[in-house]
Amino acid sequence: MTKPGDGEVGDSGTWKASAESKDKAKKLRIYAIVLWLAGIAVEIGAIFGLLLNDSILTEKATVDDKGVLTSTNGFPTWAFALLIALLVIDGILVVIGSMLWKKANEYDPASKADTVRFFVQNQLGAFIPIIAFLPIIILIFLNKNMDKTQKGVAGAVGIVVALAAVVLGIDFNPESVEKYTAEKQAVIQLLGKDEVFWAGGGQVYHVCGNVPDLSDSTVESGKTADAVAAGKPRLTLKLESELKACNRAVPNNVDEIVAAIRDVQQGKSEEQVLPSPDWTGVDNAPSGGAIDTLNDAIKDVKDAA
Repeated sequence: MTKPGDGEVGDSGTWKASAESKDKAKKLRIYAIVLWLAGIAVEIGAIFGLLLNDSILTEKATVDDKGVLTSTNGFPTWAFALLIALLVIDGILVVIGSMLWKKANEYDPASKADTVRFFVQNQLGAFIPIIAFLPIIILIFLNKNMDKTQKGVAGAVGIVVALAAVVLGIDFNPESVEKYTAEKQAVIQLLGKDEVFWAGGGQVYHVCGNVPDLSDSTVESGKTADAVAAGKPRLTLKLESELKACNRAVPNNVDEIVAAIRDVQQGKSEEQVLPSPDWTGVDNAPSGGAIDTLNDAIKDVKDAA
């Protein structure tokens, strides 16, 4: 069996994004900003090219209440169809940008300790659609050349697409430095060092490389920060079975530790320091220098919290 505490703990403090993660996040954020700007450009083009462009208006003959034939400017059908198309295109660009932005935050999350940055960085995708849609929606309803049906349809499309973009842009359970630190601490407490395993598929990393989830795959290993850089932002919750698969000691309170990790992952808890493993009576449990090493690692995380 392998005892927790074998090897060196290494970097046991607050989780930090790797250089690879930061590079990936930077590129994704650039792509997101470009798409957001493209969406806003589509909005501006629709406003000045269609809604505020009198040169595209067609002469429309109408009869008033008194039976008098009058001539008014009308919003052409082709322009109305193009407006609807541009609203949809605007929404697609904005939503894809928001998805890329949220993915970037998985690679390089903000800390909850920095309240303003944490909120802005994680919810920016919900505010961009307001910029990309509110002005054009207002101008649609204020347009004097569109008839009631055109205003109603275009306005409804704009509102629906805008609301969908806002909802899809919200990050209801954003990643955070604290969340990743809690998972890193759990790994160190159970294994004695920051070393995990992952493969190409899935969204989680593992505490053992010899598990069914990694079978028939090329298994990679590294620190928790390396796993995040590889697109695995969460620690598996199958801790008991995985520890047994690698002949490692399983603490008595493994279920309590798993429950605490689950709460952190689901945003129900902001605890950065998880319950300490209970090794009482456990075969091959860490002792002596090994337990001292684990306690030092836990202390490092507590001091950083």
